[in-house]
Amino acid sequence: MAFAKAQELLRLATMATARRGVTLAEIMEEFDCTERTAQRMTGALHAAFPQTEHSIGDDRRARWTIPARQIAHLLTPSSDELVALAEAISQLEHAGMKQEAARARGLERKVRALIPPEHGTRLDVDKEAVLEALGHAARPGPQPAADEKVVDAIYEALKGTSLLRILYRRRDEDEPRERVVAPHGLLLGVRRYLVARDTAKAKTENLRHYRVEEIYEAELLDQFFEFDPEFNLRMHAEKGFGSFESEKEHGEVVWRFRPDAAAHARRYTFHPTQTTEEEADGSLLVRFHASGHLEMTWHLYTWGDAVEVVSPAALRDEVHAFRRKFVALP
Repeated sequence: MAFAKAQELLRLATMATARRGVTLAEIMEEFDCTERTAQRMTGALHAAFPQTEHSIGDDRRARWTIPARQIAHLLTPSSDELVALAEAISQLEHAGMKQEAARARGLERKVRALIPPEHGTRLDVDKEAVLEALGHAARPGPQPAADEKVVDAIYEALKGTSLLRILYRRRDEDEPRERVVAPHGLLLGVRRYLVARDTAKAKTENLRHYRVEEIYEAELLDQFFEFDPEFNLRMHAEKGFGSFESEKEHGEVVWRFRPDAAAHARRYTFHPTQTTEEEADGSLLVRFHASGHLEMTWHLYTWGDAVEVVSPAALRDEVHAFRRKFVALP
């Protein structure tokens, strides 16, 4: 049986687990086929799943039913389906529908609890990769342009552990040159960075960041690499304020927001590691550990003179000359 036909048969079996089963009309609508084709599909359903029950309902329509427990082991959700559910939860939260979001989150937990343990880890990796790719695709506002074929190749590489051949130009290079990299994730922000290991370098070297807009070509290879099980993309991303990360700059950051801007600043999460502290005059201190002074400067500019950089000194000196008075806060 062709792979596509097998997928259709599994879809049909899933439909047949509904309480009232599935009818020929429903099969014709779902698969956009003729009645004769729908009848052949029910024959294939009986052959593949002998436990299929055929009955005539009160509406005098033939129905085919399969007990859900008979095919439960075949119904592990895909990473794309888990992503769609997570995106739906996110949209409900953004729309202020907190109760609905909580119920959908409960459904997600139930679905994940039913996933066989041997599939769970792989789906987590796939789900994270697809979510990141979806986040890129849905991110509003200005962003550097990138070749869609390159983005698609990165997306496919991140779903598995395939090596990726890229044609990439660093800022200090006149022409792009070829590299073979092991993709580990995608960082999103003002710029997008592919987090990957250069296979030509020692495995002990830190992961490198490749600007997606400077990748001129990307080709998925039929070669695979061993993904570091201790690597966590979210923890890696927390090293930076935005999508840039630098060990040299990494350290404690402290910002003080004026009393008249404190309430507004409290509604922001500037960094996952942040802590806040109320001062006697009503000012708000925000502390976190990160790097990426330039991206911090870009963000702080939007706050005008409502924010003061307490530390580090290098960031304070960089920001001070560009503080301005804005009528509105970000």
